[in-house]
Amino acid sequence: MGGILMPPCDHSNNKQHSGDNSDPSSLIAAIGYGNSISCLIRCSRVDYGAIASLNRSFRSLIRDGELYKLRRKNGVVEHWVYFSCHLLEWEAFDPSRRRWMHLPRMNASNCFVFSDKESLAVGTELLVFGRDFMSNVIYKYSLLTNTWSSGMSMDAPRCLFGSASLGEIAILAGGCDSDGNILSSAELYNSDEGTWKTLQSMKKPRKMCSAVFMDGNFYVIGGIGGTDSVLLTCGEEYNLETETWTEIPNMSPVRTGKARENDKPATSEAPPLIAVVNNELYAADYADMEVRKYNKISKAWITVGRLPERADSMNGWGLAFRACGDRLIVIGGPRTVGEGLIEVNSWVPRKGLPKWDLLGRKRTGNFVYNCTVMGC
Repeated sequence: MGGILMPPCDHSNNKQHSGDNSDPSSLIAAIGYGNSISCLIRCSRVDYGAIASLNRSFRSLIRDGELYKLRRKNGVVEHWVYFSCHLLEWEAFDPSRRRWMHLPRMNASNCFVFSDKESLAVGTELLVFGRDFMSNVIYKYSLLTNTWSSGMSMDAPRCLFGSASLGEIAILAGGCDSDGNILSSAELYNSDEGTWKTLQSMKKPRKMCSAVFMDGNFYVIGGIGGTDSVLLTCGEEYNLETETWTEIPNMSPVRTGKARENDKPATSEAPPLIAVVNNELYAADYADMEVRKYNKISKAWITVGRLPERADSMNGWGLAFRACGDRLIVIGGPRTVGEGLIEVNSWVPRKGLPKWDLLGRKRTGNFVYNCTVMGC
């Protein structure tokens, strides 16, 4: 795992490593503690595994998460993409160094393997939500320890919800409860504190929706609601300061009218493929292979270009469309049976109209089950 893997502490050996000194709190004694921190927060986190092996002070600083909090406070963020093309296996991709890394395999039951799953990266955690026998379950991967654990539980367990993160907080909204009822409730998770907080409910219950943070607020877009599983075209904005929801008509980039006449039921389509870069909202139209941008003033979607040619999907399923810092990332592969090829393509919107840069290609499963981006 390179920089993700943190070596375990060796409490049986009281001898300090050669990098230790008489004042371990100084970290790099020649420049002092403050300057040491300034240097460390600007190092790539892929190097933190090696740095943690230098001495106890470095190891403690990295493994207790304090260094990542200092990075966040100082606006130093690296974005890595985490995705799963096999049911219990996850990989990480560093788009800056174009480096692949493999996470430890999840130790989950067969029931969890074949259940609907959602994923979310918040702080230094990767959360995977699913179902285990008679209850909902959350598996948590810690970047600090390179291990999986389970046992977390939100206030109102759910699946098929929309979620997004901002630093150390994440909001999860809508979805279904264990009886299949569509929910309007929402809750906030704080990864630094490990706590859940129930929020005011949305205007409409919805499942299979998507969510983003934009301009400091949380948005839930699209999804399915009502007893007849009606496709919702509206969105809802949650203001974190006033703690209130506002409904926004026609915010979902769904295809309407003639484009949907011969379509399959709404439940066969993936949730809206949306992402926010520099507080601008984008969507991937899998059917027309187009990238669309939301105009906040006219509240309309405008086509700005094409998706990568190999970004294939099954009604939107199996294709990942995510924001990764100042880039939009598309992860997908052709539906050719047996090829098992996945590609990571990137576009930086501030540089002009969509022009996709191939960052990486790998032989693995060509169907992306889950994908999220961790920025820390």
